[in-house]
Amino acid sequence: MDDDATPRRRDAVSVVVCRDDTVLLVRRGRAPSAGRWAPPGGRIETGETAHDAAIRELREETGLTAEIIGDLGIREVASHDADGTPTLFAIAVFVALAGPEEPIPGDDAAEARFVPRHSLADFDLVAGLMPWLERAFRLHDGYRAANGLRNAVSGEAAEGRGRDGEDG
Repeated sequence: MDDDATPRRRDAVSVVVCRDDTVLLVRRGRAPSAGRWAPPGGRIETGETAHDAAIRELREETGLTAEIIGDLGIREVASHDADGTPTLFAIAVFVALAGPEEPIPGDDAAEARFVPRHSLADFDLVAGLMPWLERAFRLHDGYRAANGLRNAVSGEAAEGRGRDGEDG
């Protein structure tokens, strides 16, 4: 990048959707990072809130809806637009809970699936993603335990305390 070339800023979202001990990943079908795995996400459209963009991108890329339970802040990623223009993506990262439905890849997702936490090292993840996934799992695990939620698939109780404060 030239010293005088200021990166263009693009506001975007990413939705880390957790279900039990898995996370929803899509294999990107287009640049940037085509062929690599990442949570669903994309650009925020004019007049759209980051929250609304997160829900829209999740639906467009996977056909799923989910309950957003928190956010992890802004992840900055330096890249280039399709025309080669230096770009700084400011990505608002959300964490969401999914139900038992299975994703169907759509939009720019070449593939979509829930990946077990212990298998993440086997996937070609976008650069710098793993620390964000770890933070998302901590938020997800704490939320489930604090609210006495059961596993979406197995029906087993979450570890920790239930709503009434009793061990669960």
